[in-house]
Amino acid sequence: MRNKFVVIDLETTGNIPKKGDKIIQFAAVVIENGKITEKFSSLINPKKSIPIFIEELTGLNDDMVKDAPLFSEIAEKVMTLLNGAYFVAHNVLFDLSFLQEELIQSGQEGFFGPVLDTVELARILYPTADGYKLSDLAERENLNHDRPHQADSDAQVTAELLLILLERLTSLPITTLKQLAHLSGGLKSDLQQLLDELLVNKVETVESLSETIEIFKELALKRIPNHIRLPAEDKEYRFPASEAEKIELVSQAFEAFEKRTGQFTMMDTVYQALQSENHAVIEAGTGVGKSLGYLLPCAYFSRKNRHPIVVSTHTIHLQEQILKNEIPLLAKLLPFPLNTVLLKGRNHYLSLEKFHQTLADDNDNYDTGLTKMQILVWLIETETGDRDELNLSSGGQIFWNKIKNEPAIFLQDEAWQERDFYLRAKRKAEVADIIITNHSLLLSDIKGEVAILPEFSYAIIDEGHHFEKAASQFFGHTLDYLSTRLLLGQFGLYEQKQLFYELEKLIDSVPRKSEIRTTSTKVNQLMADLIFEMDEFFQLIALFARAKMANKKGVNRAKIRFSPNDEAKEKKALVHSAERFAFLLKDLNSEISERLEWIKNESNSFSRIEENKLEEILSFQIELTELRDTVINSFLKITNDVKWIEIDIRSPQNVTTFMVQPTSVAGKLDEQFFQLKKAVVFTSATLTVNKSFDYFIKEMGLDPVSTV
Repeated sequence: MRNKFVVIDLETTGNIPKKGDKIIQFAAVVIENGKITEKFSSLINPKKSIPIFIEELTGLNDDMVKDAPLFSEIAEKVMTLLNGAYFVAHNVLFDLSFLQEELIQSGQEGFFGPVLDTVELARILYPTADGYKLSDLAERENLNHDRPHQADSDAQVTAELLLILLERLTSLPITTLKQLAHLSGGLKSDLQQLLDELLVNKVETVESLSETIEIFKELALKRIPNHIRLPAEDKEYRFPASEAEKIELVSQAFEAFEKRTGQFTMMDTVYQALQSENHAVIEAGTGVGKSLGYLLPCAYFSRKNRHPIVVSTHTIHLQEQILKNEIPLLAKLLPFPLNTVLLKGRNHYLSLEKFHQTLADDNDNYDTGLTKMQILVWLIETETGDRDELNLSSGGQIFWNKIKNEPAIFLQDEAWQERDFYLRAKRKAEVADIIITNHSLLLSDIKGEVAILPEFSYAIIDEGHHFEKAASQFFGHTLDYLSTRLLLGQFGLYEQKQLFYELEKLIDSVPRKSEIRTTSTKVNQLMADLIFEMDEFFQLIALFARAKMANKKGVNRAKIRFSPNDEAKEKKALVHSAERFAFLLKDLNSEISERLEWIKNESNSFSRIEENKLEEILSFQIELTELRDTVINSFLKITNDVKWIEIDIRSPQNVTTFMVQPTSVAGKLDEQFFQLKKAVVFTSATLTVNKSFDYFIKEMGLDPVSTV
């Protein structure tokens, strides 16, 4: 393995060397055989004034560089340093482009060796990092970075980071390294060369895998033990009823315990609501410690009665906080073990089978290739397969839609089921004492969609002031231009080589016993008509809204009520367009169904890659049906729902959203939730109006008589 790396950092007068921007500080740190062996840095006289914003950023000014050497005076030294080495930098293309320009102007040949980018390397090896700025990574690795934006300090920190990254890379399983090498050809840097050199050394030794890693179908995965609910013990654990008992219990977890009377009152109220099977509403202000205020009684109640309790929050942040901070704290207090699981919607979880299939694709763009590499490393770390752990680019998020967990028809290899992240989360939830989830998932259970949560009768609704709004959105519909365009773009025109193209390729690969009814040319025309009607439809929504805003001068963003009784010509044109749009959506869905049925009848076997494409097409069909239903419910059905348009007239089409929400969710929540559950406890810092819960209770559909 080539063992010389030269880490370079530059400070410059600007960003574009071709337009005359110059280097004002050069720094290099040489690494050989895993150790820093040489450092070199110098200020550079750029022969031009340093801009004020660069001076503020770097601390370097004209006086500091006026007696410094020209770059040409150190150019030979730079070439000597770089001889036989990898050129390494944090965002390597920036530093390399500047250095090449200066080297060539100084009469040198320039650098044409391999390059490594520590940003790219960090993205791959730290797929869950919060950020990839040098300062972020230095903080993560506890590296001393006292003078950011000065070349010598930045080069030193980048060199120390590189050593850590190389050690991390070397520790990866051979299986993962081989897959990374296969995917790395499209990167900005020459990581493929480094990986090839590393693999030469690796394969010559016998690999000793960590006990935490297993190899399954050419994927290195974190080995995860099965979680089983502990058997019930004969011993009963009594909830600490008195204040003295609570103080004794809670003080165990805090070095400097401060008694919070409100927290103890909340504990008693929650426990009594669960025990007496009453709904409860609790306003807990800042400083009360409401998470522990409901988690402790939930733990005792669940342990005693062997009933799971669902804890629902509005934000992912609070879910993570409860799981990572509050639950470990709770574990210190409890005299018994507690099973807790965080459960999210199905598409939050990776489908290992789908991801495995995509590794065979050869036409990846940069973002897709990088994201695959991130996920390969993540798989030896993650226990959950939860997309929220990953730090993905926008392109990576688009790729996620191809590998997210969804109901499958063709991809049903039972060998994957045991390691399926979503099914594992469901299995853990079935034996959990406390299930942490979000309002949307809880509402999907209420609405009667495919059940993800196990049977439960007790729930805590944290951030309860958001629940009514979340329910209104969930029982309503949202239609926006960008999402609709993105959805139809997944199928695309034939020449765009998206799912339509893949579908036709599948048809062409099947030996024909019968001809398909509609030619690809006609379906392509149908798709073109649909895209045209979609644009027309959203333009008419914007036209309707702008007509209503005619008298509102100086207003750019607005919400416009859409009334069923409106007789404006703009509304009639919009409704007619909605009818055409809905019919075209139905026609496209019918054509796809006919083609899939034809494929099914003509061929009984498919390759794994073909099965993966069929799953994508079926998933698209489901979303297409949902889109059509939304158009019909929004424009072609008379309901008592509230309908409005949200628009920015500066870019009306791209930011136009049509919203439909029920006038009240109280009836639905009462009938489909509160009457079916034994105890639901709402808590938040803001639930009262004029010191009364009456408004909240009414909006929620709670029975004021049976609510404490």
